[in-house]
Amino acid sequence: MKARDLLLAKPSVMSLEGALSTGSTLLNLACTDSPDVGFLRGGYYYLVGDSTSGKTWLSLSCFAEACRQESFGDYRLIFDDAEGGALMDIGYYFGQAVARRLEPPRKKRGVPVYSDTVESFYYHLSDALAAGKPFIYVLDSQDALTSAASIDKFQRQKKAAEEGEAGAGSYGDGKAKYHSEHLRVVLSGIRKTGSILIIIGQTRDNLGMGFEMKTRSGGRALRFYATLEIWTSVAGKITRVVRDRERTIGCRCLAEIKKNRVTGKIGRDRSVTIPIYYDLGIDDVGSCVDYLISEKHWKRAKKDDGTEGRRKIYAASDFSIVGTRDQIIEHVEKEGLEDKLRQVTADVWRQVEDECLPERKRRYL
Repeated sequence: MKARDLLLAKPSVMSLEGALSTGSTLLNLACTDSPDVGFLRGGYYYLVGDSTSGKTWLSLSCFAEACRQESFGDYRLIFDDAEGGALMDIGYYFGQAVARRLEPPRKKRGVPVYSDTVESFYYHLSDALAAGKPFIYVLDSQDALTSAASIDKFQRQKKAAEEGEAGAGSYGDGKAKYHSEHLRVVLSGIRKTGSILIIIGQTRDNLGMGFEMKTRSGGRALRFYATLEIWTSVAGKITRVVRDRERTIGCRCLAEIKKNRVTGKIGRDRSVTIPIYYDLGIDDVGSCVDYLISEKHWKRAKKDDGTEGRRKIYAASDFSIVGTRDQIIEHVEKEGLEDKLRQVTADVWRQVEDECLPERKRRYL
């Protein structure tokens, strides 16, 4: 067998059977090399990102995808809105099935109760596991949580200030230590039940090194135990001219895979751009079309109507259409060709992956 044939033999990975889609074909491919699924059952996923970079949209889209998959029909969909920031119309953006099935961690006298401390978050997770029913649990976000140690410290400092005494210094809120001690415990139950845990985190600017770089809070355990760690940022705005004014109607979310236990491909460029419209959500068709154009699978073409000088025209040979990006998208959606588009995207993704392989024989066979 030739060296490249040995390289192209696909490695075995964790079973993708019954896994959950992220709602984005490109993000699925970046996570698992499959266009259909991104999050495996029994896993914990850490989604870190800048403000307004689409973290909540991505997490809520997972609930919508679960409602479309029969294999998740008996799953509880638990949204722990610790920030209190998800105020959009859930039924409108993610479907009525999500609106019916979505639940808080618990209720008290019919009123939703969300986590406010790191301790209450793990209590809620423990209760969900004890109920014996599999679930998808999204915490939005861990940065919104305080801790019992932090609350106690505040009370002591407040009392000292009222009495005119020097208060105790600040040495952190204890969340990192608590995550380290308890995350590994609940993950055992998540694996056994085939549940899925998604924790959202917020980036912070770290200027301590003399230049700006991104960091996040919560300690090392959040990354250490993660099946996947995904960082999101705003790659640009999506605008449209309305009444002679340019209006912002969405953003381009850059999602980068920082840790991947599924494929092991952590060194390669596993970053994808996902358009998210404020009134539509994830534009999966648009992102696939953009990817096929950017990878030169669909190349520039000319049309006889003289428009090639004003608009970029592409030959989408897989669909026998020559047109602009928007015309190709309209054609795909009108003709119901979304599944074919996802498959073409996956084929090109794998071609690019194969072309990145070195012409060398693996050392261990």
